[in-house]
Amino acid sequence: MKGLLTATVAFATTTAISYAAIADDLSRMDKMTIAVFGDWPYNQNLLTNAPLLINSVNADPDVRLVIHVGDIHSGSQPCTSADILPPISTADPNWSRQVYFQFQQFKKPVVYTPGDNEWTDCHKTKEFKAGAPLKELAAVRQLFFARPGKTLGLEDKDVFSQSRYFDEEFPGDEQFVENVIWQDGKVVFATLNLPGSNNDTLAWTNGFEDPAAHAQEVANRTAADIRWLKTAFRLAKSNQAKAVVLAVQADMWDPAAVAPGGDGLSAYTPLVQELANQCLQFGRPVLLLNGDSHLFEADHPLANPSSPQGLIHRTLPVPNLTRIIVQGSTNAPAEWLRLTIDTTKANVFSWANIPYCKDPLASCQ
Repeated sequence: MKGLLTATVAFATTTAISYAAIADDLSRMDKMTIAVFGDWPYNQNLLTNAPLLINSVNADPDVRLVIHVGDIHSGSQPCTSADILPPISTADPNWSRQVYFQFQQFKKPVVYTPGDNEWTDCHKTKEFKAGAPLKELAAVRQLFFARPGKTLGLEDKDVFSQSRYFDEEFPGDEQFVENVIWQDGKVVFATLNLPGSNNDTLAWTNGFEDPAAHAQEVANRTAADIRWLKTAFRLAKSNQAKAVVLAVQADMWDPAAVAPGGDGLSAYTPLVQELANQCLQFGRPVLLLNGDSHLFEADHPLANPSSPQGLIHRTLPVPNLTRIIVQGSTNAPAEWLRLTIDTTKANVFSWANIPYCKDPLASCQ
């Protein structure tokens, strides 16, 4: 990489960190294609047929990056019994390693952000009571984020990890190695560890109860996420980016969550309100990618404050935020999202769903 630019981003009034940005030739790139998927693999059939997905993505000459928006197994599969001895008999300690191996078969860099099924929900009966949430998160970090500032996949890419670029006034943010920022061309990208289950506010159960640690986890991570979100937009404005792309796991407007008996969505409201503020201040296109609710959808969730979606978090109208839920779980057909970002066009974001498995519950062929 040559001709490195430097963008100085103030994290707080007394703290500034110098970001090594992108090369001159890369900064002039106006168009890129990214493969996005999540809630995968949700059963043994999808894991066994992982080459179908990988080969489909690898065969696309335009794809420059792969993003997985969380949930590396279903909510009805066990976790790994991380750091618990003797191991929980119902656990599957090898599943995460098998998924890691598949991530490493993608030719392009892979960015992964964790989902609730691989840590926050591991206490649940339907996940076979097979892990303590914080121990499972530690295991996810140890496996998938062993090299802070580097992506997964066969091609390395440098990213900025919150574990290294945190506000010195909040040293606890160093733990969030999974939160990353990078810039490609005139687009700033960021991931946030923002899981489902109403942002991990559902009570831990089955002997894993620890109310104090649980409350501290939610408060610390949410505050760190909001600081990281602000950092991404601050960098975008400083570098005169033309768009911002965010990747999280949680569907923060899931209608099932606000229906009677649902998990609720209230714990996302502080972050959504900050997202609305940042989008309005930025004034350019912003794309939010998430999984969690499994069925593809593209919408503008904050455009109309009086709509059912707008009433959930009660923000100002935000016309420049687009949101995409990627197809996932065992819904047929299994697809990955081919996202094209072209900053020379009025409609910066365009996409198509690419099928690779006919029926994840039966035969992929």
